Amino acid sequence: MNNNTTMQTIKPLPDVAAHHAASHALTLQWVGMEDIALPLRLNVDDNQQLSINAKANLYVSLDNPDAKGIHMSRLYLQMNNHLANRPLNRESIAQLLSFMVESQQGISQGARLQLQFELLLQRNSLKSNEQGYQSYPCTLNAEHLEGRLDITLALTIPYSSTCPCSASLSRQLYSEAIDQQFGGTAIDKEALLRWLQSDAGSIATPHSQRSYAYLKIQLNDHSFPPLSGLIARFEAALGTPVQAAVKRSDEQEFARLNAENLMFCEDAARRIKQSLEALDEITNYWFKVEHQESLHAHNAVVIDQKYTQDN
Repeated sequence: MNNNTTMQTIKPLPDVAAHHAASHALTLQWVGMEDIALPLRLNVDDNQQLSINAKANLYVSLDNPDAKGIHMSRLYLQMNNHLANRPLNRESIAQLLSFMVESQQGISQGARLQLQFELLLQRNSLKSNEQGYQSYPCTLNAEHLEGRLDITLALTIPYSSTCPCSASLSRQLYSEAIDQQFGGTAIDKEALLRWLQSDAGSIATPHSQRSYAYLKIQLNDHSFPPLSGLIARFEAALGTPVQAAVKRSDEQEFARLNAENLMFCEDAARRIKQSLEALDEITNYWFKVEHQESLHAHNAVVIDQKYTQDN
């Protein structure tokens, strides 16, 4: 059999989406694919770029009511061409969403991208010069609608919170215990120090809990800030970020920081809000702080936002 005969036997593959009309002529808001494995490169600061593994969700609008369906494989190929193993930034996201719409050949007008990943950042210990890693869950949502690009970042930041009320009650118990242990009007300093460092000196401890700040921030039309800088800003505002590698000196310093930053959930929320309000890169935000109580079986929370109509 010669090559001409072989070529004559090749038939075009059927394309149901392109050549069959929908059984019901209706538009659909979002059609696409979810949980696609995607390698990315992310700028975490001015001098560092991290390789991360993400899960991507891709959608386009189906605006032609007669179209049987979208061309899903084209979304996957566009994602690979514009994001796979490439730096994630505003320009690459805008190009991907624009080409996703174009790939549908007129049946779609809008596109949406969602990326979920864990940002792994190196963290230094407080005192001992050890190093470890902290993981921060992140989600990026981007929409291209009517020629406009909107990008929203969601971050989860863990921290420690020590209850001011519990600290005050503990101090009262210490005061009463010292008064009972050391009678008279004068106290021997050495005796007091020995007592405080003995088991008898453990009178009461304030209750602390692992806490979380969940943030959703909408970026302005020109911004895509390094995520490490954003996270560091909020951790500095809270004052008690969770630690990675620790020795006893680090644990003691962490206890000191907690005593220095006693917080109700309202205190933590106001610190987060003040930090958000000072960021020019942000046009809108929503956040929730959650203190997972050690005293109660329930959590203490605060929820706040900038524009109620958008959240």
